[in-house]
Amino acid sequence: MRTSIATVSLSGTLTEKLTAAARAGFDGVEIFENDLIGSPLSPEEIRERAADLGLTIDLFQPMRDIEAVPADEFARNLRRAEHKFRLMRRLGADTVLVCSSVSPNAVDDDALAAEQLRRLADLAQESGIRVAYEALAWGRHVSTYEHAWRIVEAADHPALGVCLDSFHILARGSDVAGIEAIPGEKIFFLQLADAPQMSLDVLQWSRHHRCFPGQGDLDVTGLVRAAVRAGYDGPLSLEVFNDVFRQADAGRTAVDALRSLTLLQESAGLTVPPEPVVPTGFAFVEIATADTARIAPLLTALGFSRTARHSGKPVDLWEQGEARILLNTDTGSHRPEPSLTAVGLESPDPAGASARAESLLAPVLPRRRAPGDAPLDAVAAPDGTEFFFCVTDRPDDTEEGTARAGWTGDFAPAPHTPGPVGITRVDHVALTQPWHHFDEATLFHRGVLGLQPHASVDLADPYGLLRSRAVSNEDGTVRIALGVGASPTEDPARGGRPQHVALATDDLVTTVRRALAAGARMLPVPANYYDDLAARHEFAPGELETYRELGILYDRDGKGEFRHCYTVTTGRVFFELVERDGGYDGYGATNAPVRLAAQHALAD
Repeated sequence: MRTSIATVSLSGTLTEKLTAAARAGFDGVEIFENDLIGSPLSPEEIRERAADLGLTIDLFQPMRDIEAVPADEFARNLRRAEHKFRLMRRLGADTVLVCSSVSPNAVDDDALAAEQLRRLADLAQESGIRVAYEALAWGRHVSTYEHAWRIVEAADHPALGVCLDSFHILARGSDVAGIEAIPGEKIFFLQLADAPQMSLDVLQWSRHHRCFPGQGDLDVTGLVRAAVRAGYDGPLSLEVFNDVFRQADAGRTAVDALRSLTLLQESAGLTVPPEPVVPTGFAFVEIATADTARIAPLLTALGFSRTARHSGKPVDLWEQGEARILLNTDTGSHRPEPSLTAVGLESPDPAGASARAESLLAPVLPRRRAPGDAPLDAVAAPDGTEFFFCVTDRPDDTEEGTARAGWTGDFAPAPHTPGPVGITRVDHVALTQPWHHFDEATLFHRGVLGLQPHASVDLADPYGLLRSRAVSNEDGTVRIALGVGASPTEDPARGGRPQHVALATDDLVTTVRRALAAGARMLPVPANYYDDLAARHEFAPGELETYRELGILYDRDGKGEFRHCYTVTTGRVFFELVERDGGYDGYGATNAPVRLAAQHALAD
């Protein structure tokens, strides 16, 4: 189906918004009246600019407080409408959005509302314009789409139909099944927005917290399916009021918006893009550092060995068990400190994963590749982290068990002495997202990488609340914890909050003792934490004392137990050592405030 976006959903001038929408790949736009009023371009120039960009102007909006009002007020409304219809002809827009009245002068009289909307439609029809009547969730007398449709049906005018807005419908908990009773030709327009579930006044919820489909909790997919079954064949249009989007880069927001519509059409069964290729594990984690001496001693203390070096690039492979870390010194001047820059994901179909990414506007990144290098494809996540779709050397699932070539073939073995294996694999990575791209990141990891999001949680930092949301594959072999990073007032040159890599072990106490003996610096934990832990849980004799000695944090749920601890931060990265017992599936969120406070104390 055709795609459209309301200019109110993007930041910048009207010209910048049109350009961003066109470059992202939208077919059309809704022109928000305030954007037009504030533009130095004439309606004719805006029409020409849109046409040059390949955009249609699908809707002009909004017209407010038109219907069910006293005769003298309605006469003034018709005069206002006549002026707007002339403007729309100059603009090249043929559909106008009329919101249900919130005027204190409006009366609760459906017959009067129908009569006045019919007269408005008569005037619109003379100008070749259609009127799409929308029920605002906070409308004075008309606040549901069913009520709006009854008035439109009673008015019985060919130039009058309804506009269905997913937020206004779903925020009130209306049953979308009733949409299928509306003739498709009378659904003039479909506006789409998602939102997180919040206990707010619906007007404030609408004005500040809408998001793109797939980024919130509303069943936008079900609404679209109902509208299509009713016969709607117009554009799928995004109308999102969001304080963050209004400050973010318009081009980036437009790409995120179109990605959301692409995924929405897929979930509604309207399109069949390349199928998701769900990763099956972590192939590697890459840390960029100008000087390996900053991070190599810590890896050695944690039991890693430098096992290989890339044949053509300054990249070393460090291994322990199935955990692999690449140290890349080809960083440039902009990454002098150790930073987590890339993640390799084991993929059953790297080519399919790349095709999926490109279909969702995440183009494969160009790479410098020697003739004999493995053909690794990578895409950039919203925070800039590169994700590689990988195959690690391993036997094929065949009787012959022949080796399957992968990315490790690019590395030449280096002499090394394996240390005692305590770490078995990468448990998860924690990626800090720019504050204004958190929802974009969730959608990217779900749609492009095929990971399923979990519930969002708030973590108490000494300087405010941090939002976190994990995504994972079904069996938990790939887990990524997404967190909100620097505030909009924090200097980005300082790097924001660090990223971290969580490493799994089957015996955390032994692994930590070995790491400390080898010189690792672990994050100190306040004694008050263990006093509180003793009050909340019972432990075997000596267990709590061991945790206190080693700086180990503890959590449990109905399925199992979780023990974890942290190294001090080196540059912009630190490590977490974790032991999961039973079916524990979380990340120790209850301990996050303690960790964050301890990290701040060290930094100060």
